[in-house]
Amino acid sequence: MTVSLQVNGRHEVHTVPARTLLVHHLRNTLGLTGTHVGCDTTQCGACTVELDGTAVKSCTVLAAQADGSSVRTIEAVSRGEDGRDGGLDHVQQAFWDQHGLQCGFCTPGMVMAVRQLLRDNPRPTEDEVRRGIDGNLCRCTGYQNIVAAALAAADAEAAM
Repeated sequence: MTVSLQVNGRHEVHTVPARTLLVHHLRNTLGLTGTHVGCDTTQCGACTVELDGTAVKSCTVLAAQADGSSVRTIEAVSRGEDGRDGGLDHVQQAFWDQHGLQCGFCTPGMVMAVRQLLRDNPRPTEDEVRRGIDGNLCRCTGYQNIVAAALAAADAEAAM
């Protein structure tokens, strides 16, 4: 099946088997390995990407279902509109500043989930952050610094 996607601002057209998951298409066909495969069952959130502006777990979306859509992966988060590296965005910077990562495996999915949370609720409470990242698992941090990072990102966004 032919799949046509806008991925990180680039038009991509590829032939893939009909049952190819979006996460595998991104990683194996397009070489975008920042999107991690943790479970293949929508349990962990490590594969979270933005599909047409909404955070989704790409292990539960077929590449064919995404045909004609726009996909943004973690690789594009720090890029400006011109596609050049713009440094860390405010969510990534907050994760850095608040030590919101340890091994880093869950971090790309967490960043994408927090970006969605802040689009939906620019000034979340701690409880709202915890509910907002509920579908993303981290086995290292205990979540406190991830929550602090999300709140710091909200403060940074409000100051913009």
